[in-house]
Amino acid sequence: MTTYLLAVYDDGSEPYPDDDLQTVYAEVEAFNDQLKADGSWVFAAGLEPFATSTSVVDATGGDVIITDGPFAEAKEHIGGFWIIEAADLDAARAIAAGASKACRGAVEVRPFEAE
Repeated sequence: MTTYLLAVYDDGSEPYPDDDLQTVYAEVEAFNDQLKADGSWVFAAGLEPFATSTSVVDATGGDVIITDGPFAEAKEHIGGFWIIEAADLDAARAIAAGASKACRGAVEVRPFEAE
C-alpha cells in the first residue's frame, strides 16, 4: 500500500449556498466512514480559511524570521485534505473521485515519498 495526500483546493469563493453546507458535511462524513470501512483511512481534516494564517516561520538563513499573515500569493489554497492508503495510483484516483464528489471540489492526488 502507498500513502497518498488528497488535497482539496479553495479559491476563497463560496462553493455552495449556506443551506447546502450541512448536506456537504453529511456527504463528506459518509465518504469518511466508507474510507474507514475499506481500510483506506489514515487521517483527514478541513482547514480554516487561508486568511486566518497568522505566521510563516523561516529559519533557512540562520536567523528565525516570523512573518505575520498568509505567505502564498496564489489564487487557490489548500482548504482541506485526506491522507489515505491505496494499492496504487489508479486506486488513489478512484478514491479521490469520491472525495471530489463528496466535498464538491477538485482534489489533487500526490503520493508520499517512499521511506
